[in-house]
Amino acid sequence: MKEDQESIELPILKVEGLTVYQGNFLALRDVSFELFPGTDTAIVGPNGAGKSTLVKAILDLIPRHSGRIEIFGRPMSRLGNLRNQLGYMPQNFIFDRTFPISVKELVELGIGNRKQGTGKNKNLLSYFLQNQQEKSTAVKAALQRTDAYHLRNQAIGTLSGGQLKRVLLAYCLVTPRKLLVLDEAFAGVDIQGAADFYALLNELKREEGWTVLQVSHDIDMVNRHCDRVLCLNQTLVCSGHPEIALSPQNLLATYGPGFSRYQHEH
Repeated sequence: MKEDQESIELPILKVEGLTVYQGNFLALRDVSFELFPGTDTAIVGPNGAGKSTLVKAILDLIPRHSGRIEIFGRPMSRLGNLRNQLGYMPQNFIFDRTFPISVKELVELGIGNRKQGTGKNKNLLSYFLQNQQEKSTAVKAALQRTDAYHLRNQAIGTLSGGQLKRVLLAYCLVTPRKLLVLDEAFAGVDIQGAADFYALLNELKREEGWTVLQVSHDIDMVNRHCDRVLCLNQTLVCSGHPEIALSPQNLLATYGPGFSRYQHEH
């Protein structure tokens, strides 16, 4: 029975034969894998291995030479409203720090557009007020859940790295998502901050039913918290449960000689 159930489970994300060039440089070669609902998968590998390139290609932010990518069973160009079920946290959230937008205003942008009713007797003012109240409630709940509600009126340009990460997570949380893609989400955050963020991410993943794909350099954190690992170095070296994928042999094959695995104590 279990095998039958697994056989009909459709992947949230499917990548087949993905090859990407950056100029004349072969950044990714023939990468294939699938992500299934409710899993937390980490992409690991040395600097220049193509981890961020893989994420950007999946999100259609850069062109690919060949290969097929499907999210929720569709190519990105045909996602339509399903795009709202996809959350993304980039490695570096680049913005003008003088731009006058508050935390709550940024998080509200994560809700997206909602269709207005077409009934002849639709009271547009009533709809607007109700819609704004719903948005305010959703923003408050998301900021509270990520321990960032006290920052709600603060300009985003004044936030620390750790604070900004929590606000961006609230942005992803403010509307229902199925897939959350994190590109080095913990870059610029200290060790304890990263540990706290991982714990929060795991809680939200369980509560919200998220499927997570994340790029990480922290092998120990990946081993503690992820269900599956993709070892990448231009091509997919290996994949599987952390106990298998992060074996000394596979890490050597992925990173090469001289790789030093470090661990954190919490």
